[in-house]
Amino acid sequence: MRKIDFTKMVASGNDFVVVEKKPQLASCNWRVLARRICDRKFGAGADGVLLLEKSRISDCRMRIFNADGSEAEMCGNGARCTVLYMGKKESKLETKAGIIESSLTGDKARIKLTNPVNLRLDIPIKVNNRNLKVNFIDTGVPHAVIFVEGLDEIHVSQIGRAIRNHKEFAPRGTNVDFMEALGKDLIAIRTYERGVEDETLACGTGTVASAVIFALKSDSGNKINVRTKSGEILKVYFDRVNNKFRDIWLEGRARIVYKGEYYV
Repeated sequence: MRKIDFTKMVASGNDFVVVEKKPQLASCNWRVLARRICDRKFGAGADGVLLLEKSRISDCRMRIFNADGSEAEMCGNGARCTVLYMGKKESKLETKAGIIESSLTGDKARIKLTNPVNLRLDIPIKVNNRNLKVNFIDTGVPHAVIFVEGLDEIHVSQIGRAIRNHKEFAPRGTNVDFMEALGKDLIAIRTYERGVEDETLACGTGTVASAVIFALKSDSGNKINVRTKSGEILKVYFDRVNNKFRDIWLEGRARIVYKGEYYV
């Protein structure tokens, strides 16, 4: 049997198995391993695996494998966990979505996301015989954002799955964020995550996507507080010129839960 050392980490209820890639792990099939180790009955249990590799252009290369084995372009809460894991006051992460800048103060990790792209507002779609209008934005990964009332009553898994697989977002599919405005600078969200294929307790890129869409459709300022399903309130800061957003930062706490060994 082969032993894999890992660290279990969590950020806002998003949990991850963090593994440093070492020479003896070069032959690992990470898509298969992610499905096994993320299994909450037969593995360590997690939303995804964060594979940390050496990088020539940053302090670390972060790859994210979802619980279903698919590889995502980026993961906001995963990046915050990686920042805490590295322990540097300032660092840069290489991801498939680009270079992510970061800072760390205690257990509070801030990451600077790449500028959002592919913004589309009020897209009409039909889901489960209902006509909906959704907003789309790519904050490193694709997100469909829907304004709702009565967030706690929304069937996130059922409706989210239908939107995630809707032909409008083919072939990549999309994450789906249900967002309710609670105040001028406060929103609450629930997210169906592509790759996990279910609702998660938080989503970093979804938090940013929802904050940007909310800012576009309201008179909010340049900081949005976002309450996640886990109850933690994440902070999103940005600069905005008309409908262009830049210098977008996501801030929240992360922590190490435990260290362990997984055998394959």
